Amino acid sequence: MSITKDICYIGVNDHDIDLFEGQYTVPNGMAYNSYLIRDEKTAVLDTVDVNFKDRWMQNLSEALDGKSPDYLIVQHMEPDHSANISVFMEAYPGATVVATAVAFRMMQQFFGEEYADRRIIVAENSTLSLGKHNLTFVTAPMVHWPEVMVTYDNTDKVLFSADAFGKFGALDVEEDWACEARRYYIGIVGKYGVQVQALLKKAAALDIQTICPLHGPILTENLEYYINLYQIWSSYDVESEGVMIAYTSVYGNTAKAVELLAEKLEERGCPKIVVCDLAREDMAEAVEDAFRYGRLVLATTTYNMEIFPYMKQFIEHLTERNYQKRTIGMIENGSWAPSAAKVMKKLLENCRDITYTDTTVTIKSALNEESLAQLDALAAEIWPS
Repeated sequence: MSITKDICYIGVNDHDIDLFEGQYTVPNGMAYNSYLIRDEKTAVLDTVDVNFKDRWMQNLSEALDGKSPDYLIVQHMEPDHSANISVFMEAYPGATVVATAVAFRMMQQFFGEEYADRRIIVAENSTLSLGKHNLTFVTAPMVHWPEVMVTYDNTDKVLFSADAFGKFGALDVEEDWACEARRYYIGIVGKYGVQVQALLKKAAALDIQTICPLHGPILTENLEYYINLYQIWSSYDVESEGVMIAYTSVYGNTAKAVELLAEKLEERGCPKIVVCDLAREDMAEAVEDAFRYGRLVLATTTYNMEIFPYMKQFIEHLTERNYQKRTIGMIENGSWAPSAAKVMKKLLENCRDITYTDTTVTIKSALNEESLAQLDALAAEIWPS
């Protein structure tokens, strides 16, 4: 697949995978992207997952059309992109590998080899000329590994963005970009918002006409849309107006309270209400929605003097990813010693810029007049009319 006259795609689609990184469901598979720049010197950008070695090597051979590659540029050492470095270097003994110093240390760890006699170590704003194509390397530490760099082709105005601007899903499946890119970003990169902001600041100084990520489609139009979403996600700002209600329920009474709250919010004109049963729905989707919307309601039972395990797991996912800048309301249920709200606030205590509603709904076994009145008050605070 041609991207520009001199740049082509040589990656692969993976429809065999069920869990990406051993935890994220990927019903539409994954793409492992790799690219080739053909010039006086020829450069390959990144390899692919180990399970697709033969297919990738065939794609590379066909794209080279009899030539030998001069460089392998390694932007990211995560194995879904780096697994075939040693295969490539053995197949093309005249090639030189280009990467950061940290990446070469990782090559030693992964492959027992750091190619001391066949390497170029690059740092911030290092350059490499292929002929008419001049490449500039921009370091991107902790987006989302420490060795990461991105590559800018000054000639065709292409940013090879490593894992930034990536998404779940193979390239031969049509689907909305934002949904799976958001879930990918929040789940995998979300902790590193400060570092993503630093990279975006560097990228703002470049004339970018095409973005080539290591996962997901090549982006060629309306780049402001994608960059703006990354600005929102990495600064932890609110993307969409609405309320996300995350709950667990043992015997249905907490679920009943959540249903009533959703009805009350709808009556008050809330434009979007997302209700998530944490025990039954995809956890990554739930975390994604918590970051998407500005207002969150947590509803759960007191359980072993703590909170229900799925709620605890959910909150840990939020705090691990620097959850912040949100309004949170709580519903707790307990038949003899309801303390879930206290436990949840303790788990969230290190989150910055969190506003808690004055009202906490406390249910003792089942809803009664008092807790129903509290639901009315909570709805009014979460979505003032």
